[in-house]
Amino acid sequence: MENSKAQEFALVSISELGSSSPSSPAVARFSAAENGVAELRFQPESESAAPVIVDLQAAKLYKLGPLQSVCISEGSDTGKEKLYSRGLTIQFKNEEESGAFHHAFEQWKTELVVEAKCLPNGELTSSKSKFDDKIEPSSAKMYFHYYGQLLHQQNMLQDYVRTGTYYAAVIENRADFTGRVVVDVGAGSGILSLFAAQAGAKHVYAVEASEMAEYARKLIAGNPSLGQRITVIKGKVEEVELPEKADILISEPMGTLLINERMLETYVIARDRFLQPNGKMFPGVGRIHMAPFSDEYLFVEIANKALFWQQQNYYGVDLTPLYGSAFEGYFSQPVVDAFDPRLLVAPSMSHVIDFSKIKEEDLYEFDIPLRFVASVGTRVHGLACWFDVLFGGSTVQRWLTTAPGSPTTHWYQLRCVLSQPIYVMAGQEITGRLHMIAHNAQSYTIYLTLSAKMWGPGAEQGGIIQSSSCKLDLKEPYYRMSQPQPYVMAQDQQPHQQLHSQDVPIDSQDFEDPDFIPQPSPSSGPKITLAEFARYKSSGL
Repeated sequence: MENSKAQEFALVSISELGSSSPSSPAVARFSAAENGVAELRFQPESESAAPVIVDLQAAKLYKLGPLQSVCISEGSDTGKEKLYSRGLTIQFKNEEESGAFHHAFEQWKTELVVEAKCLPNGELTSSKSKFDDKIEPSSAKMYFHYYGQLLHQQNMLQDYVRTGTYYAAVIENRADFTGRVVVDVGAGSGILSLFAAQAGAKHVYAVEASEMAEYARKLIAGNPSLGQRITVIKGKVEEVELPEKADILISEPMGTLLINERMLETYVIARDRFLQPNGKMFPGVGRIHMAPFSDEYLFVEIANKALFWQQQNYYGVDLTPLYGSAFEGYFSQPVVDAFDPRLLVAPSMSHVIDFSKIKEEDLYEFDIPLRFVASVGTRVHGLACWFDVLFGGSTVQRWLTTAPGSPTTHWYQLRCVLSQPIYVMAGQEITGRLHMIAHNAQSYTIYLTLSAKMWGPGAEQGGIIQSSSCKLDLKEPYYRMSQPQPYVMAQDQQPHQQLHSQDVPIDSQDFEDPDFIPQPSPSSGPKITLAEFARYKSSGL
């Protein structure tokens, strides 16, 4: 550091906030340690009193009056024990000393920000963390604001499939937690930390970057028999320091389609920074499952939305120039809802992510080749996706699944809908590609292509490929959970059961477009039949 010369200040007294111990005179010393880390050390005059070492990166200094200030640190050291969210009241001799101390504090802190700082775990970081480099500030602000509210935490806690599975995975594997150090990554309300403490953890470090950390402290303090073994640390995983390595990481880093919100990257960074070699991760493996689906109701519902822009006399204005853009916009939204698994037209395939081995950079992009064999003849409207994660405990292996047909979770399922469906026959091969690229709004851009070989003359020699593609933004889904979802089959339709192709008789009759769609309500805007929609598309509108 440029300011390598130590600075000392004689203080009238220091005392810990909330402590009944009397205040005592002390010396405050700013210096650079041997490893280059800048530190602020408060040394009481009493020889029996241990020094208090403050991490300047995590410390803040506030004036309480002309001669009194308070130093709040989320990483304070007292001898061998490391404490968090500690406050020291500082009494100065005069206003000059107070001003000089504040100036020195800001100067040393500023130089620390400019230069890279070596962390106890051997990692290097700077004032701008890896998280800040990847994520745009406005997205991060909204993200942490969202998860800092109790109503959203309640939504997740009331997902009893999610919460109950985590509880069972932890309690059934007490042998993995008893006497172990645990880090809860993105702790939220602290519920997983409390589960780990119930399972006998020696100590749990609950790391939470949002304002929810304060609520977590409250909740944990209200459960003192467990809370005495839990330390809440407010800050980003990419930036905070821990006093020891963890035996187990526990986290709920899953978003829609497993990867939305990009918290898996934070989970992997926590693994690299905090986890002991051969330590466990709860969960340790995730799988994204994919299968083509057929859903005429959903397809027409999305197509109908854009028909507002087909009006040629909207208060004297022709809206049709924007129809094409609106149509593309509606089909660029992934659909989040719970659907009937009978809508799947082929057995699913999966892509496995091993959280214990994958590199952070490998989560920036996924390129998944697709191959399915249709179980029925139908129109394929897109790709349905869901995920599950494995808690690989020593005693019990437990899966948390979001599959269609299973008990519904707050993640639901996700479907990518093609604006141009493709036709398939039973036994026909469907191929394609699911390409997902991370962006700085904490989500992914999805590129989907599905193709099928046409039946008929020449098919044996390669035939003609019918193909359909779409581009979607995982950040902007269409939440359809509250929409009515009629799955009553028309008389000329058969249920799309997910059967193995050898169990399905070949039926060359393809589904025909329904003659009509149920009449809309007067307030719902213009509607279109499938036949009319086909005419619009063929005419280039």
